[in-house]
Amino acid sequence: MAEPRVPGSDSGDRILELPCGNTLDPHEVDLGMREYSCSCGNSHAVVTDVHPPSRFFPESLVTVLQETIDTDDEFDEFGTPHLLGIVLEEFSEAVVTYDGSDDGAVGYAMLWVTDFDSRRLHEIIVELVVELMEHAISHAEDDDAVTDFESQMLEFDVGEFVDQYRRQRDFESEHDHAL
Repeated sequence: MAEPRVPGSDSGDRILELPCGNTLDPHEVDLGMREYSCSCGNSHAVVTDVHPPSRFFPESLVTVLQETIDTDDEFDEFGTPHLLGIVLEEFSEAVVTYDGSDDGAVGYAMLWVTDFDSRRLHEIIVELVVELMEHAISHAEDDDAVTDFESQMLEFDVGEFVDQYRRQRDFESEHDHAL
């Protein structure tokens, strides 16, 4: 006779194999977690769909991205799932995902754990969005705008931006906000 079970309670379905080869139970991830200290000795960035895109960019830029980028998926607007989708495209071997949408025991629908620590992931996301912006501006019919953007990007230091932004944000709770 089959044993009754709660949907999503099969532990075999919920164990993630991390890029380093170790495993993580997605139920151990709480909404405030930004990094997982792994027994491999490294820290892995942890992102859920409930983390706001302002974790990586100022709200003013998030607003511009949301107003500019049309999505053709189940999400109402451009957000964290799209940012991690871009990372997945470039670094598919370094990111694992967990679909928690049918798992009532977690507080998120999607979980991403990367081989990078949270700071390196932040840099990668900034670099990839800058590349998208460069691609978009290259199609502009305004040569002055293209030249202006390119000169600004020559002065833009991703590492310095990430350092400053992370100093200005509170990453100690599930609600990222400026200090």
